[in-house]
This record gives sequence, C-alpha cells and structure tokens, in this order.
Amino acid sequence: MSEPAEIMLTEIVPNEIVPEAETRENRIKRLQMRSMRRGIKEMDILLMAYAKANLEAMSNAQLDLFDGLLMNNDQDLYQWVTGQVAPPPVFAELVAEISQTFQK
Repeated sequence: MSEPAEIMLTEIVPNEIVPEAETRENRIKRLQMRSMRRGIKEMDILLMAYAKANLEAMSNAQLDLFDGLLMNNDQDLYQWVTGQVAPPPVFAELVAEISQTFQK
C-alpha cells in the first residue's frame, strides 16, 4: 500500500479515541482486536485476514487510515469491500487492498 496523502489524523480518527501514549505494539493489538470483533461475521473474516497480513508492516500513517476505516459501521464497510458502493476517496485504495486480500 502506498503512503496516503498528507492527511491529518484528526480528519480520520478523532483525537479522543487514539491515546497519545499508545505504543505501536498496543495499537496493532487494538486494531487486530477491532478487526475481528465487528458485528457482521463476513467483516470479521475480511478485516482480520487483512490485519494479520499487513498491520505489522504498515507505517503510522497507514495505521491511522486503517483505524479510521474501522470507525465506520459494518454495513458501509461491507458494501465498500464488496463493490456495491464506492468508498469515500480517502479509503478507496485501502478498501481495494482489503478486497484483494480476500480474493487471493
């Protein structure tokens, strides 16, 4: 995944949700947990597979983007990942990668 354009973290993830003192290791664990505890089983499977394969290698900016994606509701995420509805431009590349992870 290429580096996202300069996007302020607060545009994607509200400051009060991401603790400033959170270590990278704890952040990855939190994102993995949020990836597998969704509400729609299909999204659990899709997001967890992507998280296991990619989170460790992601930059902080990429983690910010993934964190922001996880703040959306499952119905929207499912429609974006399955191509039923186009995702917001900020998430388009990430959603495409998640979709391809499942198709591999």
